[in-house]
Amino acid sequence: MQRLWPDPGEVDDLEAMVAAEARPPRPGRPWLLVNMVASLDGAIAVDGRSGGLGGPADKAMFSALRGIADVILVGAGTVRAEGYGPPRPSDATRAARRARGHGLEELPVDAPAPRLAIVTRSLALDPAARCFADAEAGAPPCVVTCASAPDDRRAELDQVARVVSVGDDAVDLHGALADLAADGAGVVLCEGGPSLNGDLAAAGLIDEWDLTLSPLLAGGHSPRATDGAALPDPTRFALDRLVQADSLLLGRWLATSVST
Repeated sequence: MQRLWPDPGEVDDLEAMVAAEARPPRPGRPWLLVNMVASLDGAIAVDGRSGGLGGPADKAMFSALRGIADVILVGAGTVRAEGYGPPRPSDATRAARRARGHGLEELPVDAPAPRLAIVTRSLALDPAARCFADAEAGAPPCVVTCASAPDDRRAELDQVARVVSVGDDAVDLHGALADLAADGAGVVLCEGGPSLNGDLAAAGLIDEWDLTLSPLLAGGHSPRATDGAALPDPTRFALDRLVQADSLLLGRWLATSVST
């Protein structure tokens, strides 16, 4: 792998590079980064899933970013489409997380894997799904919903997850991140989908955008990485890091309002 920006040179260890990058918590909430993969023509999925766009380097970056996250935030639609299970870091990644203590004194060093937080207004999730059934003992996923969510579904999911209500008829993402911060999260990694990404962008909550650009033309009608109303004042990002691997480009951009 070759780093193109800011200091060209060989990259031998993506996990070490990612772990060395600054991600300080924001006032009242965690650092929020989004990680996506897209084709040259902007597709974020092939046959409804993202896996066909990446390669070994993208999978390594995916693992590296999960390795520094305290919480993985994802929309319910993506959980269903991608068949999400709980995060399963390698033994080496678990050891590195323990050694770092996540970079935050208040975070427990006995949390070797990030927790999953699922955003859903309707609570249309199967309590028997992998993300719940295969969760590590003592580390159930968090389900983030709103007050108008159906009571019967809430009661079912209460048995397998920590269910949090923030907002009345829609999920209040500011409140969701504040709750995750209160629960000890300093870095939250969002893995989509487009609607959740769009809502986070509209709320001005994205500090970092990580994008793998795949050397493919996918065609079709795949959605973009964000979906929702156009932003009246688009957020400007600055390139922070660019790595080339097997014709893939692995980029990191920071919101220009962010100081690390």
